[in-house]
Amino acid sequence: MIHELQLRVDPSTSHDADKINEIIAAQICVVQSRITSHQVLKRSVNARQRRVMINLKVRAFVDEAKPDSPFVEPIEYSPVDGSRQAIVVGAGPGGLFAALRLIELGVKPIVLERGKDVNSRKVDVARISREGIVDPNSNYCFGEGGAGAFSDGKLYTRSKKRGSVERILTIFHQHGASDDILIDAHPHIGSDKLPRIIENIRHTILRCGGEVHFNSCVNKLVIEQNEVRGVVCENGDEYRGAVILATGHSARDVYRMLHDSGVELESKGIAVGVRLEHPQHIIDAIQYHNPGGRGQYLPAAEYNFVTQVDGRGVYSFCMCPGGVVVPATSEPGLLVVNGMSPSSRGTYWANSGMVVEIRPEDLPASPSGNDVFKVMEFQQELERECFRQAGNSQVAGAQRMKYFVDGLPSRLIPPSSYLAGLQPSRLDQWMPPFIRKRLQQGFRKFGASARGFLTNDAIVIGVETRTSSPVRVPRDNELLCHISVKGLYPCGEGAGYAGGIVSSAIDGERCAESLATVLQ
Repeated sequence: MIHELQLRVDPSTSHDADKINEIIAAQICVVQSRITSHQVLKRSVNARQRRVMINLKVRAFVDEAKPDSPFVEPIEYSPVDGSRQAIVVGAGPGGLFAALRLIELGVKPIVLERGKDVNSRKVDVARISREGIVDPNSNYCFGEGGAGAFSDGKLYTRSKKRGSVERILTIFHQHGASDDILIDAHPHIGSDKLPRIIENIRHTILRCGGEVHFNSCVNKLVIEQNEVRGVVCENGDEYRGAVILATGHSARDVYRMLHDSGVELESKGIAVGVRLEHPQHIIDAIQYHNPGGRGQYLPAAEYNFVTQVDGRGVYSFCMCPGGVVVPATSEPGLLVVNGMSPSSRGTYWANSGMVVEIRPEDLPASPSGNDVFKVMEFQQELERECFRQAGNSQVAGAQRMKYFVDGLPSRLIPPSSYLAGLQPSRLDQWMPPFIRKRLQQGFRKFGASARGFLTNDAIVIGVETRTSSPVRVPRDNELLCHISVKGLYPCGEGAGYAGGIVSSAIDGERCAESLATVLQ
């Protein structure tokens, strides 16, 4: 006999299988010895009250053994014969999941990635922190796995209307992610484990007859009679077929190539600010209502703040408990920061983006005369100014949090996870006033609602700008192809239709389904 129950237990009990069995036995009125085992299906932390509790959904097995099968049945990927093929530009989550879905639908994917494979990327990513050297095709944004590969692997999304989140988690699970991503309310793989899973996805694509080409930067669309018939790479290689464009939110050269090719684009709002870093124990004490922190059984605490200041949103973004801050530029001469966490979430620090909503109408006309790119050019110029303020290096500027709010200099910066190094900088002076003032007011509000959050033990590091794409590639709402150019399927974050690993993966699958329908 199998029973499914909702339990609410204290943190220590959540780690004790015998105690959980005892609670189950009491709830279903059986002798505990009859419960052969149980399986945790869902798990979440409830810290809204002073006493922190764990919510569990469990499946209890009474008088029978727990089956050996996994939580969910894996998805079958069969070889494709190549009679139908499509091009996928970009091997981030949007592109990789588009390729997997094409295989399911009997279409051969040809994946073209401008950067290197995920293991080779590790060397180039490390050089940014150690030597300040940025490879424009292999960095935290470009290469196999895209921006998600080395930026935490968070799989939580609110975007649940466009596709199945559970399906995406299942695919990650069958390619090597732990059972926890199917259980936790805020699933997380970790920047240390995600590269192996990405490599396994590539092996599935290749095993089924798909192609994956690295160091293949697409710089031209082949357009015939207003229809995309293929692409040309910088090395001269040409590939024919309809195109899923999944190039990520930082491919500025691709946006310009599309514009030059006559593909319609739209300017799009983004969010800009800083990366805020606290000692993790401060966040634990605030979120778990305990000066002693999280104790032995609770995970590193997360937070989520949002408010409105002068008609624009100010909010936390990409919160990384037990994480590190990293240099995330994709171009030499610019400085951008981001955050990530290992699977253990076990570092001394917690960080998140703290950003202000920016809309196209907030900015003056583009200096280039093309307002489609005015948000992108603003973003790029702010990153360039940050680099100049850092002495033309990846040694980022930082300021103690309360000093930033009060407009005071920080002559000494606390220890940080940012390996490229920090130096004192007056972010409160050189950041654009309409961003800086809203951030300062937002920090005051967050500090008032969470005592201890606004502190000089925390630092702000500049700048955080790569929250989403500054350009949208418009597409038909139903067919998902470009509104005027046939054969082009803009996909994921880079096209302006997703915001994270899971939502990009969902969008990649949807684009693959739409393309496959046309090929029938």
